Amino acid sequence: MSSTPIAARHKGFNRAEIVDQNFTEFVQLWQGEVRARPRDHEPVLPGSALDAHGFRQLLESQLISRHLDLMARVLRVQNKVFYTIGSSGHEGNAMVARLTRHTDPAFLHYRSGGFMAERFRKLPGMDPVMDSALSFAASQEDPASGGRHKVWGSKPLWVLPQTSTIASHLPKALGTAIAIEQARRIGHTLPIPADSIAICSFGDASSNHATAQTAFNAAAWTAYQKLPAPVLFVCEDNGIGISVKTPSGWVANNFQHRSDLDYFFADGLDLASGYEQVQRAVDHCRGTRRPTFLHLKTTRIMGHAGTDFEIEWRSIEELVTVEASDPLLRSAAIALESGLYGKDELLALNETTRKRCFAAAEDADRRPRLQTLDEVMAPLAPYTPHAVQAEAERADYQDKRVAVFGGEDKLPEKQPPRHLAIQINQALHELMAKYPESLLFGEDVAQKGGVYTVTKGLHKTFKGNRVFNTLLDETVILGLAQGYANMGMLPIPEIQYLAYFHNACDQIRGEAASLQFFSNNQYRNPLLMRVASLGYQRGFGGHFHNDNSIAALRDIPGLVVGCPSRGDDAATMLRTMMALAKVDGRVCAYLEPIALYMTKDLYEAGDGKWQFAYPAPGEAMPLGEGRVYQADANDLVVFTFGNGVPMALRAARGIEQELGWKVRVVDLRWLAPLNDAFIAAQAKSAKHILVLDEGRKSAGVGEGIITAVVEAGFGSTPLERVVGADTYTPLAGAAFLVLPGDAEVVAAAKKLAARA
Repeated sequence: MSSTPIAARHKGFNRAEIVDQNFTEFVQLWQGEVRARPRDHEPVLPGSALDAHGFRQLLESQLISRHLDLMARVLRVQNKVFYTIGSSGHEGNAMVARLTRHTDPAFLHYRSGGFMAERFRKLPGMDPVMDSALSFAASQEDPASGGRHKVWGSKPLWVLPQTSTIASHLPKALGTAIAIEQARRIGHTLPIPADSIAICSFGDASSNHATAQTAFNAAAWTAYQKLPAPVLFVCEDNGIGISVKTPSGWVANNFQHRSDLDYFFADGLDLASGYEQVQRAVDHCRGTRRPTFLHLKTTRIMGHAGTDFEIEWRSIEELVTVEASDPLLRSAAIALESGLYGKDELLALNETTRKRCFAAAEDADRRPRLQTLDEVMAPLAPYTPHAVQAEAERADYQDKRVAVFGGEDKLPEKQPPRHLAIQINQALHELMAKYPESLLFGEDVAQKGGVYTVTKGLHKTFKGNRVFNTLLDETVILGLAQGYANMGMLPIPEIQYLAYFHNACDQIRGEAASLQFFSNNQYRNPLLMRVASLGYQRGFGGHFHNDNSIAALRDIPGLVVGCPSRGDDAATMLRTMMALAKVDGRVCAYLEPIALYMTKDLYEAGDGKWQFAYPAPGEAMPLGEGRVYQADANDLVVFTFGNGVPMALRAARGIEQELGWKVRVVDLRWLAPLNDAFIAAQAKSAKHILVLDEGRKSAGVGEGIITAVVEAGFGSTPLERVVGADTYTPLAGAAFLVLPGDAEVVAAAKKLAARA
């Protein structure tokens, strides 16, 4: 290797220019021995598993990745490029792409330029330079995201677009690997070959993240039980996370002795020696179907991103040392020593690649970008109402229903009226019969039938391949759901309590609900997440079992949130949610009010007025449609949902007796998106409005209701809000001090009357 260029020692120089110059000077000054030029099928260097043809292509991929980075640094200041987190130093990940298939689903680290350039070779007619340039330029013609984000992604190459959230993609990569194997057990036809593996790359710093650790643990938990989980975790270890250095030897020490997570090391800085090491890891993962950890040695040059001026916090000596470890310098040495390239030929390839990348970037800059809000949001929440309604009402599986329920006379619509828990259970039986690709899973859902027996009998009916328990980890549960969805299944994950969702929220917020948006609707995560929710649970609880915070769900773009208050609504809503997932790929959250699971009575004990007949097949609840009780009553209109519905109906009796008012109760049922037009239509004729929201005063559903009323022009209508307190829910009877009750609803109505 040549001595360090004089320019590289000075602080004032642009480090990207220095890195670029280093390559040229290294080639020009190289004086090593030149071997006899190998044929294409011969090793590039003696003893290497990489042949000459493969090396040529990998080198070209490395150069493409490098010059895309250099191009981004130059054109960013001209507002022609909008992303400068580069792959420089990580170009060795091209070996992983070469040794895997384009049908192996890939969930990639943002430093995956080399991987992508090499994977593009897997299919004819694809251009890694132009496609990448369109993404860098945020062009509407970007085939990955349509200009919504700089992501590594490709539908034909099975690279599912990832955003920059740290480590959040690991659980769904594991879920995809498990889903590949699960498909065989349930007779589901995969969209990829049955011996595919899932690839997941990330940095050494990200490996410490809780979300990463939960994926590693779940992978080992799966393998420990002899269940296949063919995921290749690729830890690209460059020794630093932005500016925080990883302790030397930490990754190897942390991972090489873990049971049921098989460790391999590969030198990603040296194609000649690293190739066989990567191949061993890939072959092991594919052959054994076990979770495999590939520790890929890399480096990071040119900083974390274009805005990271490393010279401000690293010494010039350290920077020079890092830049000297550039994998492209080692590749140049292999190219020259092997005789595959002469100096002039190699420099010409470098310059040709540079011009190609800049030309593509200039071309991409001239292409149209997103110009309107409608264009931006088009793939976020696709909704085809007629197709969804037709699917929800489709009832051509009657023979399966009869078999599941044990006979024609045992069909649920032929039974007496039942309460909420029973009818959710019946609807789940029905939907799993309708959709053989559906799976239901979570904590305690199988043999036990769930904490509240809502899933009772499903395991017996559909067996353990479709109804099964998971480890106690909500992040993994939602990661599994995304994996199954990626493989064309319809997952129904259960989160045992709403409070448990919050520690795993990013799996929905940052991953599942964002995929359609960032992939321009090329990929989707159809899933129906069931969550035991809300307050008023008697004899059991405290905050973690009486959580009424829906704010974290309602502000996730594109997420559908529904909350039934009665059994027949529960069934028709479930039918629609499954249709939304099936037809439009939507992510749905189904909130089940715990306190209403077993509720049979409305006004007095034994009246049975909160039990309802099961809706016949063919009935479904349109998205956004509410239920109105006493539609012709205008004195007071109460907007509510969930536990608030029977509460408002009881309070309405007292209000009518004390004030003589006729009360209309409006059950919203759908909490996201709120149906503003429906709310406005109900508010239009109201003399008084009351918003009953058991959630907290701050950031509750009630705020959205009031906003809809005001924006519709009815802000002058006298209005009161009855809500929960801004506190966590305490244990035992104290819980009812922080939640609204019947008396508070009546008192609010009196307050409205007093204004007159």
